[in-house]
Amino acid sequence: MPTPNKTLRNSLKLPITLAVVMIVLVVILIVGWILTTVFASITMHPALFWVILTIGSLFLSIILAGTITYLVLSIKMVNLNQRQSNFINSVTHELKSPLASLKLYLQTLTRYEVAPDEKLRFYGGMMEEVERLDTLINQVLRAGQLEAGIKIGDEPEEIALREILQNAIHSAQICHRTENANIQLECGKLSIIASRVPMEMIFRNLIDNAIKYGGNPPFVQIRVKPMGKSKIAFRISDNGDGIPQKMREKVFQRFVRLGRELERRRKGTGLGLYIVRMCLRQLNGEIRIRDNKQGKGTSIYVLIPRIPRSFRKKSSNTKNFKKNGNKK
Repeated sequence: MPTPNKTLRNSLKLPITLAVVMIVLVVILIVGWILTTVFASITMHPALFWVILTIGSLFLSIILAGTITYLVLSIKMVNLNQRQSNFINSVTHELKSPLASLKLYLQTLTRYEVAPDEKLRFYGGMMEEVERLDTLINQVLRAGQLEAGIKIGDEPEEIALREILQNAIHSAQICHRTENANIQLECGKLSIIASRVPMEMIFRNLIDNAIKYGGNPPFVQIRVKPMGKSKIAFRISDNGDGIPQKMREKVFQRFVRLGRELERRRKGTGLGLYIVRMCLRQLNGEIRIRDNKQGKGTSIYVLIPRIPRSFRKKSSNTKNFKKNGNKK
């Protein structure tokens, strides 16, 4: 059975070979064209010679640029197809694992006499597996909606930040089954007016990544503070190996994950940070990746407006309407 790397090399072989052959042919054509025009200039009017030389050189340069562009686009397309293939493999594995656990629980409950305490433990385990499936399916569906330009979530509402962050921590701990993870949350009684669904997606994915790529055991710090009157700043830090500088923009693309595909030790689909960025765009927020100043690892900085623009406009219109009504 061919390995993924061998399949990738085979899929790249044709476009690279074709592009190299085309580049060589174009170079030969350019050299031949120049030599021909030089020899022809002896019997040709000088002005006509330079016109033909200029037009021919321009034409051949366009062909060369087109060939190089074709090569670059072909490689990008093959890489995208490879990432999509890896994504399908990852999702398949992520689906099979909780389904296998659910099947085992159900088979045990139907075939054997199980003590009441053990039944409760089984039900808890089954609920955790259902939560994992629900999270994965929502992840894929949300990514598709965001890619299509569909806004997710309802109308903006006032959200208590401590509550939404604690829920995200709880979901991530269930997903990773981590009891030894040290997660510190520093968040006062702060609130924000925003759509709840994108806020949940942002922090579930960021905390999930911090645990997933953290050290052993994971140590995650979450700090929240106001930035003036208009924005809220979040910092999520971990104690993992960090994100290389050259990958700090790429990780926000679909299906991109850290590390080599054949040496993958961590679960995931490569959609988490893509969803985070798209949700932040919907909320007019910002995100940056930096090294953890308190040691090794990564710090993710997020800025989100306390009140969305659309909500401010509605509030302003309502106030103006009330003022005009009072004047009457």
